[in-house]
Amino acid sequence: MFWRMLAGALFRQKGKMLFIALTSALGASIASAMLGVSFDIGDKLNRELKTYGANITVYPQGVSLLGDLYGLGEDETADKFLLEDELGRIKTIFWAFNIVDFSPFFATKGAVGGEAVKVEGAWYNHHLALPTGEETDAGLTSMKNWWEVEGDWPERDDEVIAGAAAAQRLGLSPGGTVTVAGTAETRTFTVKGVFNSGGDEDNALFTTLASAQALAGKSGKVSRIEVSALTTPDNELSRRASVNPQSLSIKEWEQWYCTAYVSSICYQIDEVLTGSISKPVRRVSESEGAILEKTTLLMALITALSLTGAALGISNLVTASVMERSAEIGLFKALGATEAQVIGLVTAGVVAASLAGGVPGFLAGCGFAKVIGQSVFNSAITVRVAVIPFVTLLVLLMTLVGCLPAMRSLVRLRPAETLHGR
Repeated sequence: MFWRMLAGALFRQKGKMLFIALTSALGASIASAMLGVSFDIGDKLNRELKTYGANITVYPQGVSLLGDLYGLGEDETADKFLLEDELGRIKTIFWAFNIVDFSPFFATKGAVGGEAVKVEGAWYNHHLALPTGEETDAGLTSMKNWWEVEGDWPERDDEVIAGAAAAQRLGLSPGGTVTVAGTAETRTFTVKGVFNSGGDEDNALFTTLASAQALAGKSGKVSRIEVSALTTPDNELSRRASVNPQSLSIKEWEQWYCTAYVSSICYQIDEVLTGSISKPVRRVSESEGAILEKTTLLMALITALSLTGAALGISNLVTASVMERSAEIGLFKALGATEAQVIGLVTAGVVAASLAGGVPGFLAGCGFAKVIGQSVFNSAITVRVAVIPFVTLLVLLMTLVGCLPAMRSLVRLRPAETLHGR
């Protein structure tokens, strides 16, 4: 009997039920789109921000300590270096897949025509065999792709690329040559290009790591390493760990170590590199966390507002439906139906219509999420299976909240008055 009455109600009020389904579809589409993007936005946003520089810098311990105490630059400090043959270990840490890119640097002093100039050696598009047997490509070509480059990056040991300020001061241009006198030897380079970074790098000449090491007579040595890593925004636990990891309890330490906080990634890098100390670039890592939190909050607000609007629409439609069916409901009550049975009958019809609309709404939301991914991040958003129960729960909650005003009317409805037309 219940199912026959439910089917009859849905058929007789198919117009209103159709509008309830459409309202539910609108709410479900926005909710599924925002949730789909929110679940996938962390990696996408992190990857977008990684194009603007590294968020971790690794120094030799002695250099870092002197720099902290006396504010000295890396080439003004003690003769401390990292080892080039250990660089592949960075991709063997627990969060190896979160290491997007990295490059070693060797900084030395040189002279061009008697004028002092800083020379930096680095990787550009370096193919590296890892200790795990895997292979990877790393270097400035992808990590500094926001630099404005006229010409090309160095590919061979006899090539350099000049910073804009250094090129202007030394009269260099792409295709020319420059002779650099180092502390150990003198080399002549072909100028492959000129770059503008907008930073201190514009005052330097960049060549291959091997060439800079040869100029200083420091084969196999590295001054610092810049690392670009996908990280989780800091919280109270990660901030405590960054000060002193040993202050954490065993449970807290495991949670911190197994979460991609910038401090835990720094800690793991120091575990695999001899004599290193890794430091987060705070202005980058903190900005990433703030942007991610604000973006997630914005999407949550959009979802909440859309569901609130849909709930109000459903409320109006259900109230109008109850008023139209007042005589039927009054008769139902007069025949002995309880308040719970009446409320269950009306609510079941509305929930059925909402779920019927929620299915196409969810599919439309998946499409919206992919459009957002392509237009904002230029990559597809993967709508995860975990979104389905969340959207279903939100649609049901939205429907039940929308039914509340109508339920109050049902409880107050008196069969005698209704059947007498009052």
